Amino acid sequence: MSNYPERIRLALVDDHRMLLGALTEWIRNAADDIQMVAAVTTWPELLTHPEFPVDVVLLDLDLKDNIPVALKISTLKTTGVRVVLMSTYSEPNVVREALAAGALGYLVKSEDASMIVEAIRAAAQGESFISAELDLAINAADIGGAPKLSAQERRVMALYGGGEPVKAVAYKLGISEETAKSYLKRIREKYRVAGIDVGTKVALRRRAIQDGILIQDSPTGTF
Repeated sequence: MSNYPERIRLALVDDHRMLLGALTEWIRNAADDIQMVAAVTTWPELLTHPEFPVDVVLLDLDLKDNIPVALKISTLKTTGVRVVLMSTYSEPNVVREALAAGALGYLVKSEDASMIVEAIRAAAQGESFISAELDLAINAADIGGAPKLSAQERRVMALYGGGEPVKAVAYKLGISEETAKSYLKRIREKYRVAGIDVGTKVALRRRAIQDGILIQDSPTGTF
């Protein structure tokens, strides 16, 4: 089920052919709102592809072509393409540089497959989506305060903290129950690293009110 009326035109760029094939197959089977229009192994192949420009590019950060990632991102931005980066490692400075250049998403390749789809959907809507572990790494200095949540994480927290069961949260947001559970896991992990326990539904609700994500006594909260 999906909240997106038009299919998102996606291009994949990754020089590992096995991963490229596996991701292509998985996304085609898992997300009927995403249309895979290009799967290529090099940067020039993307720019010269007959389907380019697309809506979103899922771009491997580790392409060995010596072209700076900031240049790739700015090139894509000028053609109206939104960028989600993938990497096998998570160096905070590289993440910050990519986000500063205009990348909307940043994933480690060990991310749950359902979260890759969510990152593509978020980018298509102009929203950011960062792997939980990367988000924790780049915001380590903020420990003690409220962690940064994506727009969708805030929606999940508001609905769930407002009393909705996971199944209803998933239905209202047009995502699967498993994806909703993955979001709750991400939210709890972000708060845990910030030194805040939201392990129970009561604790999560209390924190959602405290952080302005949920208005007290509101059944649905505020996003």
